[in-house]
Amino acid sequence: MEESVRPLAAEERRVWRDFVRLHEKLSGRLSRTLQAESSLSAADFAVLADLADVPEGRRRYQELARALEWEKSRMSHHIARMAGRGLVVREECLEDARGAFVVITEQGRAAIEAAAPLHVEAVRALFLDHVTPSELRTLGEISARVIAKMDEDAP
Repeated sequence: MEESVRPLAAEERRVWRDFVRLHEKLSGRLSRTLQAESSLSAADFAVLADLADVPEGRRRYQELARALEWEKSRMSHHIARMAGRGLVVREECLEDARGAFVVITEQGRAAIEAAAPLHVEAVRALFLDHVTPSELRTLGEISARVIAKMDEDAP
């Protein structure tokens, strides 16, 4: 380890590992629940939820990839699979021949609307029911601060 790298103290290491494990377990359980009950993967849900929240249900590929923190190739392959299932369509951008939009379809809207209550139930059962309102506020403050810093430092 380089001398300039500050090693994690025992408590920092423990908390970081617990946080990572929580994220992995929670993501895995939510994903399995969603897939079993709605036939949407966690990635499908993320794309559809994002598109359902924007005007006209459409975003540029690059904008969607940035919002989801996905690489260009992952976005391209996943959107192609979702388009094949009728959940989204790809539209060329008339103003920019190199650009394209991802647009949610009526079938995609129906899928996210059906999956959303299942997702909320799972989020409550796996996470929200096990934290106090004060803990939730603290976690929200911490999350917002760390996200803002990462967004500020984004390439």
